[in-house]
Amino acid sequence: MPAILLAGPTVEPLTLAEAKTYLRVDHDAEDALIASLLTAARATVEALTRRCLIDQDWRLVRDAWPASGLIPVPVNPLRAILAAHVIGAEGGDVEVPLTAFTADTARLPALIRVERGAVPAPGRPLAGIALDLRAGHGPGADHVPSPLVEAVRVVLAHFYEHRDVPGPGAAFPARLDALVGPYRVTRL
Repeated sequence: MPAILLAGPTVEPLTLAEAKTYLRVDHDAEDALIASLLTAARATVEALTRRCLIDQDWRLVRDAWPASGLIPVPVNPLRAILAAHVIGAEGGDVEVPLTAFTADTARLPALIRVERGAVPAPGRPLAGIALDLRAGHGPGADHVPSPLVEAVRVVLAHFYEHRDVPGPGAAFPARLDALVGPYRVTRL
């Protein structure tokens, strides 16, 4: 059940100016480097927690509707189901009404309940179902829990300080685990 990123976040949890202040950089020569490290730091915190920090749009692809009627969502926190469709027997998209789904967004990982009689069967056996979802804490950095923003700072500083280290590089600071630990989403 792969999840495909359709649209990444429009902002990062820190601005470039905030990142430069945190790193104590007062010149513009490394702006591009710091911006790319900031994106990598956010992505690292997202991977460590299994959470999207800022709203992102994803497509969940499935082969069949689950017998249990429950779909565990691999991108969290789930904010909304945006669209759903199946690929029909002739190969065209068949829109599925969103009323056929109930999202439990309070749960982590989130679950989507499928009303079995309200959804058409896909016309092909592989990757015939697509659910478009929005996941994240909100559209801006002010929606992200402050410990996770601090975790982005810690990872950013680590990447910046160790950017010349070949190979796997130095281990993350121990305090990173304390920051992300309470926010980790366990797998179902």
